[in-house]
Amino acid sequence: MCSPDRCPLCGQPNECRLAKQGDDTGVCWCMDETFPSELLARVPEAARRCACICQHCLAAAQRADAP
Repeated sequence: MCSPDRCPLCGQPNECRLAKQGDDTGVCWCMDETFPSELLARVPEAARRCACICQHCLAAAQRADAP
């Protein structure tokens, strides 16, 4: 089962504004980010297009990709 407010990789809150209830959700932090394909491939099939990866997991993947 997918929890839209939890990172599908680490289970921590993903701070996704789009997953929050209400009409005025605004723009999510992730909309201006680039997610490495290797990171996206780690998301379990059941959570794809259901929950955002958190900033911590994204930052860790970006550090791993850095030269």
